[in-house]
Amino acid sequence: MISAKKIAIIKTGDTLAHLIPEYGDFEDWIAAGLQVSFQDIRVVNVEQHQPLPEISDLKGVVISGSHAMVTQNLDWSLGLEAWIPRLIQERVPLLGICYGHQLIARAMGGVVDYHPQGLEIGTTDIELAGPGLENDPLFGKFPSKFKAHVVHSQTVLRLPESAVSLAKNGFEPHHGFRIGPSAWGIQFHPEFNAAVEKAYIAHLSETIVQWGKNPVQVQERVEETPIAAMVLQRFANLCSGPV
Repeated sequence: MISAKKIAIIKTGDTLAHLIPEYGDFEDWIAAGLQVSFQDIRVVNVEQHQPLPEISDLKGVVISGSHAMVTQNLDWSLGLEAWIPRLIQERVPLLGICYGHQLIARAMGGVVDYHPQGLEIGTTDIELAGPGLENDPLFGKFPSKFKAHVVHSQTVLRLPESAVSLAKNGFEPHHGFRIGPSAWGIQFHPEFNAAVEKAYIAHLSETIVQWGKNPVQVQERVEETPIAAMVLQRFANLCSGPV
């Protein structure tokens, strides 16, 4: 029996236009990673000003990445940001990816801006560290280090006081956090595969050079990231039961 409540994928932008015909868009990758029935998912394109759903209709929310920047303070983004504290107060399971991660952090009192070291891109190591990690519904029993795809210029410079840090690496001190029992932000992209990551590296090759890195070497280090992808499966699982 299909539940009346759905997991909302909040679409905050589109991927690179040339990727869509072959690979789909952000919401398609997230939906595939959740591994739930299509009937259990509702896509809401807030960039196109589609209205946010009633909280009572939701069993979970995933906020996607975006090519926009949180500090642009776009009208649709500010509306979404104002909605986030209500989700957390109501304990609706919430996962923010990249832009979504940053927006959750700022909505709850954190600080978001450009990363002082510039662009992080490619397949990188993520290190788990934080209190209560072994019992965390998303990251508990994960290996202490795993590979993940990244592409971001902005970052959470300061976490909200209510946040528990869960993941980091040498470039990014805030790759993952939790607020309360049911809200997470992750800076990395569990929905990306290697082909998508390579496409972003090619698209941003000039920027990569500007920040003193070799895009060919970044491309060579790209690999699939099955552990990172499990975050979406786990999130879908906890949306189906008590948090």
